[in-house]
Amino acid sequence: MKKMLIIIALALFVCLAVIGSRPDEPIVASASDTSRGPIFEVQVVKPRSARPLFGILPARLEAKLLGDEDLRFDNASRGAEIGRVGHDRLELKADGWELFIETDGEGRVAPGTHLVFPIVLAEKQRSLSCRTGDQASDSLLISSQAGPDQLDGSFLVELTTCVNIDTGKTIEWPPRPLTVRGSFEGLPLSLR
Repeated sequence: MKKMLIIIALALFVCLAVIGSRPDEPIVASASDTSRGPIFEVQVVKPRSARPLFGILPARLEAKLLGDEDLRFDNASRGAEIGRVGHDRLELKADGWELFIETDGEGRVAPGTHLVFPIVLAEKQRSLSCRTGDQASDSLLISSQAGPDQLDGSFLVELTTCVNIDTGKTIEWPPRPLTVRGSFEGLPLSLR
């Protein structure tokens, strides 16, 4: 009987580990019909080491079971706003959130890229400002398929340094970079 319980426990652990090791699905804008207006979605993906149970559960199951905070905003969020949009920049905002991505002349994400967002850490509401480092994997992919004055695209950025806005001090969270990813459709091209 003991051997059977050990085998079942090990099998359950292996199943959870396999499920937890699957990469999260990419964000895709929820509608392809841009006649309803511009749409966008932004998600902050915490590294597994910064999640409960070290991220062995899929993020959606983790949020459902443990009530973990979902770090995201979109065009339907309260205070959602589109800032300046161009082939070298993207500005999206919502209440408590501000995403700014800029690229250099060669298409790489530039150091001015940052994200401000609210989060609960150590059971306190905080606002963090996180910046990107020198990441070769960062990307902002933009196309003009929506029309001559509209842009579609996606982005993937790793944020390496976070500062508590209230204290101005760099914090030691997360233990590894945060990944910010998202997509957008039909954003109006800003005139400079």
